[in-house]
Amino acid sequence: MHVDGTCHCGFLTYEAEVDPASVSLCHCTDCQIFTSSAFRIVAVTRADDLKLLSGAPSFYVKTADSGNRRVQAFCPRCGTHVYSSADVANPALYGLRVGSIRQRALLPPVKQIWCGSALEWVHRLDTIPASEAVTLTGQAARKL
Repeated sequence: MHVDGTCHCGFLTYEAEVDPASVSLCHCTDCQIFTSSAFRIVAVTRADDLKLLSGAPSFYVKTADSGNRRVQAFCPRCGTHVYSSADVANPALYGLRVGSIRQRALLPPVKQIWCGSALEWVHRLDTIPASEAVTLTGQAARKL
């Protein structure tokens, strides 16, 4: 599937080919910290199928709980994480951050990994009240 994506500020843009069957939801603690959230969703692309169209990412290398060194690529202006790869000269694969892909609604995860680190409440999201948007009024608005 052909996809295109961008960071939050638009400095970094890219296009790639991804296999929707490769999309995974990762519960590892590194992904929780990197995203400031409960998990991260990743779609795999081959090196030959990823093309940066604008901007140049900054990089951070993290040794994962697995012991693997992973390069984290992010926008130097807004901080959006765009992809990760193995810490080698010419990585064969990249893990695109699905949140940065314009077609993200078409890329639901097909598997979950590192579930031992999953936050307990993520398995019951359907029991939490939901709304279409946030409207802050009164004391809640004043606290921000």
